[in-house]
Amino acid sequence: MKNEVGHEIADALGILLRRTTRTQLHRQLTEGMGEGVDEHTYPVLSALARTGPRSAADLAPDVGIDRSGVTRRASRLEAAGLIRRETDPDDRRAHLLVLTEQGRSAVAELRTRLAAHIMGSLSGWPPGEAATFAHQLRRFTAEGPFA
Repeated sequence: MKNEVGHEIADALGILLRRTTRTQLHRQLTEGMGEGVDEHTYPVLSALARTGPRSAADLAPDVGIDRSGVTRRASRLEAAGLIRRETDPDDRRAHLLVLTEQGRSAVAELRTRLAAHIMGSLSGWPPGEAATFAHQLRRFTAEGPFA
């Protein structure tokens, strides 16, 4: 079959990108994280950690929900002390969502949990394969259609 490897990768990416797959993973990662951090707010917290301060409208495409959905989740994170709103220096009418120190600590814990979850999934792989996979996946995202 022509493009067999491409189809295999596309199928695997389809599973990873499914909303149900992401929600289940986010639920596992956020379990016991405390007030405001759950499978719904995790994407906002994670996206802010990756991108830095952003408005709800600018963050919405990265999170995959609309601006009002980001705003609702941001309000929960703000109430929990994980983010704060600051006036946008480029547009004094707008606000940026900014991680607090507590938010950065929560993200660090979530990233540690995610790395442990991934390593647990790879624990049965032969030595070296996980490192090769990580290298090739990084290369694919840097050079491929996601770059």
